[in-house]
Amino acid sequence: MKTTSRRRFIASAAATASAPFILPSKVWADPPSKKLAHACFGINGQAAADIGELMSSGRLEVVAIADVDKRNHERAKQQFPNAKIYQDWRELYANESDKFESVNIAVPDHMHAIIAMNALNRKKHVYCQKPLTRTIHEAHAMRAAAKKAGVVTQMGNQIQSSSEYRTAVQMIRDGVVGKIKEIHSWSGAQFPQQPRPATADTVPTGLDWDLWLGVAPERPYNNGIYHPFQWRGWQDFGGGAVADFVCHILDNPHKALDLAAPISVECTGAEEAWLNDPKRRSESWPAWEKFRFEYAGGDRISGKTLPLYWYDGGQKPPREAIPGIEDRELPGGGSVFIGEEGALMIVHFGSRPQLLPLNKEVEYRKLKKPMVPGSPTEHYHSYVKACLGEGKTTSHFDYAVPLTEAAHLGMISVRFPGKKLAWNSDAMQFPEFPDANAFVKSKYRDGWSVEGI
Repeated sequence: MKTTSRRRFIASAAATASAPFILPSKVWADPPSKKLAHACFGINGQAAADIGELMSSGRLEVVAIADVDKRNHERAKQQFPNAKIYQDWRELYANESDKFESVNIAVPDHMHAIIAMNALNRKKHVYCQKPLTRTIHEAHAMRAAAKKAGVVTQMGNQIQSSSEYRTAVQMIRDGVVGKIKEIHSWSGAQFPQQPRPATADTVPTGLDWDLWLGVAPERPYNNGIYHPFQWRGWQDFGGGAVADFVCHILDNPHKALDLAAPISVECTGAEEAWLNDPKRRSESWPAWEKFRFEYAGGDRISGKTLPLYWYDGGQKPPREAIPGIEDRELPGGGSVFIGEEGALMIVHFGSRPQLLPLNKEVEYRKLKKPMVPGSPTEHYHSYVKACLGEGKTTSHFDYAVPLTEAAHLGMISVRFPGKKLAWNSDAMQFPEFPDANAFVKSKYRDGWSVEGI
């Protein structure tokens, strides 16, 4: 079996790309002596945040680290002096697999699947940042491999475990706005790129560019275009705003309504400059998009199907679509559930869910309904506990794959604006639009492969 190479294990936020390793100070009191032996793939930015939260459980020990950029290694050595540190993640697996039981993966999206599958094939527990993968085919393959291995899994949509999100889910399940007729969700994020430069820059000392590219097609290095964070704007590496935020913001609808993958998707609009530029359309993502997803009905859904509208890049739902909004401002990101008996607005994130119209919120608060306890940190701790045989995770791959799938369906549909694409998740096909099937799976670069994908 050929394993694939490593890739730049970049954390996911530009603002956090240079963040120091900071471990939360609050750890469990008197933790049991058993600790989870763990390996990290990626150690900067979001990766540093993830390992900090996992370590804050007091029940995890980092024994090995891989990061394609040696400029991150010195800080890692200071933080984890007993861990073995590698630039090539394949060498970590080859040399250290008998020393750890669990991994976390926080690298650019295009390398999630190959690194995760190497762990699953070795029966290691996996915590993988959202979205799980860069393609639908990879996501389905990871779910199957996790089931076969019988291991604990968790996707890193940690806001799912926040008090605000848990409360929103409980309110919908309690029927406070009745059965749901439609949902509007949005994010202000955008990652547009211009056509890639024709020139090449010198690769920084310490960065293995070929390793960073990994499964993706070969291309020259350019300063500030891909590494450490701008990769999200390129189709070979990430999925723009849709990949970055769907797994957070659409988590509430999926969790509250027990949604499977969408049954259809339509791109109802996108940045015109991007649509009119063949070079940009072939390689990057637009500054904004709008989608209409359709889901199968269910017990908490009023119709036979549920429409869900997505907006990003500064686009928001029209005010006339939100009953009871009155003079309230829509937040920068969030969702509005429109039910038969009112509407519920959820801010992404940090604020209590708000009932619309206002008088219904007052009425609800009179019932003295408490917020459901929770925090993003608990998302990490529940993973560690589950790996140690205590409890279960809530964003395991059985749950996370349909949510990831929704993001990928959006990414595919923007390539075919104005076309309603019916989707068969079991067959992983667009039965009425075969041109779209070419984007369900991608071909890995020669020399990069892994059993199961």
